Amino acid sequence: MDATFVERLDLGGPGPTVAIKDTIAVAGTRMRAGSHALDHLPPEPEHAAVVAALLAAGCHIVGKTNLHEFAYGVTGINDVTGTPVNPRFPDRVPGGSSSGSAVAVAAGAVDFALGTDTGGSVRIPAACCGIVGFKPTYGRLSRVGVMPAVSSLDCVGPFARDVATIERAMAMMDATFHTHASPSDPVLGVVTLDADATVADAFARALARTGIRHERVTLASFAEAYDAGLTIIAAENAAALGTYAESELLGADVRARLQAAMLVTPAQVAAAEVVRARFIAEVDAVLARVDALVLPTMPIPTLTLEAGRDAKAAIRATAFVREFNLSGHPAISLPLPAEGGFAPGMQLVGRRGADGALCALARAVEATLGG
Repeated sequence: MDATFVERLDLGGPGPTVAIKDTIAVAGTRMRAGSHALDHLPPEPEHAAVVAALLAAGCHIVGKTNLHEFAYGVTGINDVTGTPVNPRFPDRVPGGSSSGSAVAVAAGAVDFALGTDTGGSVRIPAACCGIVGFKPTYGRLSRVGVMPAVSSLDCVGPFARDVATIERAMAMMDATFHTHASPSDPVLGVVTLDADATVADAFARALARTGIRHERVTLASFAEAYDAGLTIIAAENAAALGTYAESELLGADVRARLQAAMLVTPAQVAAAEVVRARFIAEVDAVLARVDALVLPTMPIPTLTLEAGRDAKAAIRATAFVREFNLSGHPAISLPLPAEGGFAPGMQLVGRRGADGALCALARAVEATLGG
């Protein structure tokens, strides 16, 4: 078995082929979350709600995919169960945590795949592997049967090679999701941020190529929202996974991060929630006058496998994504043409609940980029 799939399956009908991240329950299979620490768990008794919906729609589920251990990392490097190879850029990380799902799509092994996104874990690997990754509005897709069971940040989201397939996947999992016509004369709000020069230049060229009207916007609490997102993900992972914090079965990186998460205090979480409320209001206010926010998916180029072992460099990759887990707004990462051995990503962020409209806008943008 390669490092992309942890288990091959043959479930469902003749429809689109699908891969499922191994934090999403598939009945009769064991959920290991990229870790040997969960080897003791019995097979799942039921499908996750999203898996059941895909099977009901006639999809063909071909396997469960590997990930950054415990879904608690952004590089996809996993020394326990193996690191999926980025098919477009083999010397660079596949991105995490939903590494195997992104790689399966980028390699053409499936039509689409499911991941989960708590702090960028769909959008980051999508950007790293040069595909499309969508984080819906928080709560849009059911998390029943998804690990961890409780999260105020985590969203199930699809990967695909184009936006139309993302829309098809969403409609299969959510009867309220409808495809929209491309918007006429939309306006984008370009978030003022500091990115690596290579990324900033590629993003600016792509934005100009879209021909879409845009204006500069500022989110005053952006940096605080990033820190608040880190605080809340740590507290929630400590609550869900803290019993494994000292396990020698964990990889060193995840064990260290989980041990640090155990130190987060209720007062820190309360302060982060204050930031969350303020940031939601700021994003909503800007989205009242533009159709979507636009910004690079990552502030840095996709890390090499060697550089990905630097924890500080790795976490910096999430500097432009985890804020929208905190706020709950839908966000989609589109691939840009390859640049210097990596594929930059362009992220669009829409109004809460307006997932169909955001995807329609992303489809219009995608048509101009030529990835």
